[in-house]
Amino acid sequence: MATTLAICDCLGSQRVDGKAIEAGSGASCTRCHTELCGAEAGALAELMSKGPVAVACAQESRRFEEIAADVGAPAPLAVDIRDRAGWSDGAAAAGPKQAALVAEALLDPPSVSAVDVVSEGLCLILGPSGPALGAADLLADTLAVTVCLSEPPDDPPLDRRYDVVTGKVRSAKGAFGGFAVRIDALREVRPGGRGAFTLTDPRDGAETSCDVILDLTGDRPLFPAPDKREGYLRADPGSPSAVSHAVFAAARLQGTFEKPLYVRLRPELCAHSRAEKTACVRCIEICPAGAISPAGEHVEVDPMICAGCGACSALCPSGAIAYDAPGVGHLFRRMEVLASAYARAGGGTPRLLVHDNGRGAEMIALSARFGRGLPSDVIPFAVDAVPGFGHAEVLAALASGFGAVDILLSPTTERGALVREAALAEAMGAEGRLRLLEPADPDALEADLRGVQAAKPSGGTVLALGSRRQVARLAAKPIAGESSVLPLPEGAPYGAVLVDTDACTLCLSCAGLCPSGALGDSPDAPRLSFQEDACLQCGLCVNICPENAIRLEPRMNLADDALSQRVLKEEEPYECVECGAPFGVKSTVERIVRRLEGKHPMFSEGSAARMIRMCDDCRVKAQYHGQNNPFAAGERPRPRTTEDYKSES
Repeated sequence: MATTLAICDCLGSQRVDGKAIEAGSGASCTRCHTELCGAEAGALAELMSKGPVAVACAQESRRFEEIAADVGAPAPLAVDIRDRAGWSDGAAAAGPKQAALVAEALLDPPSVSAVDVVSEGLCLILGPSGPALGAADLLADTLAVTVCLSEPPDDPPLDRRYDVVTGKVRSAKGAFGGFAVRIDALREVRPGGRGAFTLTDPRDGAETSCDVILDLTGDRPLFPAPDKREGYLRADPGSPSAVSHAVFAAARLQGTFEKPLYVRLRPELCAHSRAEKTACVRCIEICPAGAISPAGEHVEVDPMICAGCGACSALCPSGAIAYDAPGVGHLFRRMEVLASAYARAGGGTPRLLVHDNGRGAEMIALSARFGRGLPSDVIPFAVDAVPGFGHAEVLAALASGFGAVDILLSPTTERGALVREAALAEAMGAEGRLRLLEPADPDALEADLRGVQAAKPSGGTVLALGSRRQVARLAAKPIAGESSVLPLPEGAPYGAVLVDTDACTLCLSCAGLCPSGALGDSPDAPRLSFQEDACLQCGLCVNICPENAIRLEPRMNLADDALSQRVLKEEEPYECVECGAPFGVKSTVERIVRRLEGKHPMFSEGSAARMIRMCDDCRVKAQYHGQNNPFAAGERPRPRTTEDYKSES
């Protein structure tokens, strides 16, 4: 049964264009109500009793769930078109945007993989006596608490609800539900005897495990990007409010929790290294949480540490690491639905505003309620990981029909990947149509978005299907216009391999180790070939080449010849002087002969020098029948048996 969309003008404060919504999204709209969360709740209840309903209001979603429960209906889908489209000084023209937002909301979201994390409530509190012991007093009845004081207390506490030790943390690793901590100069409380408790002698290298760490030291954090390490709570010991907030958060970290698996790893696609030669390290360098590390020829991602920022997936040249909560295919689909629904509802050229679900969404809501709101042609696009919105996503948005893309940053947004990806997108055709915005408040956001006219899309729209590399190439063609070869910034994941043919000896070590197969050889002749669209610019061929004959040229070749192999260098094979079979590279064999024949003691005799000109099979035969044959060891002796030993005794 089709879903009915219940629309409401929120006490007359907005204009909802039901006809435009129906034209763009295909949803069937009710008449425009005024107060579905209050006076007209009965009308909504009647709708819910007849079939599936969506409500064009997200603010009162809990109220709508209560109404649904009263009539025994499933909770309705709540779509926010008020803050994002209705409350705006351009609301009269916001019908196409409302249609686009409804069409996007009606998409079925894909499932997200997750794993259960169990916390038994083992909490380690670090810090000076005052705040640390105060926090322990509050948490002792909820969690299993151990306090590690930075300095020995004058009088160790007599409260035995929690343990007290002193020491200095040497190292810490792990994440929520599985921390491992090493402590030096550890001293434990001796609870026996009369009078104040005493401490044991210090010892180094003590180890402990815990589920939660409450760091009140005020020192350098134990982990990189500490705000992204789940289960690690850190507060300024001099701020009572901050300590109270951290204690409250720690008290809730006991039980079973669902941890999303943010990224999907395909090790066979990884171009990290081959033959102990390091190549691509983009993901390792960009990961703020330190969740990615080398694991032989590929990398590994610790899912317990990964905070889901998405930067690794944006920079991965091969697609070995892909954001999977949800996947990039769903993101491409959302943008395509937004653009097409906007066009069907009669809209012109929209702009895309990418933002997170935290500060970005809050700033948009505040602008709508107290300011001018978003312009009618700006479509907000919420994503879980803003740093994961890379060049492929930008190009896909422009190729889907958006005239410009603005990415709204917050103070906690990781900028490393975004800056690199923005530069790459601009080089591939998005120059002048991509901005990274960092407004201080809603008024500044409005100023950034007002008075900007989006350029019309170049060429026709493109349906974004396939991997990120395929989508980026497909989208760049109509955006770049007449250009067939686009120069790209250093470190781009697209480009050519340039070979110094005079220095290259066709050893083909580069082809044998190329992780993507962009470099190849031939079984019929000494030949090095190259397919440009497959090149990841990982640099492994440069690192492995013994002659330093290879260099990389970052670029995007949009011509069709980039999809086929072309020969970089080819030579004649050398023919064996015995059987005539081709083997090796003619110029290389001749060069070796010139350097060794008659000059090196091992090749002073003609028969030995002749072996250089033989194929492998003939060389073995010649060696076997030669005077110094290492295989001529005579007849194999008969194995000795028990009877032989008995006859000799």
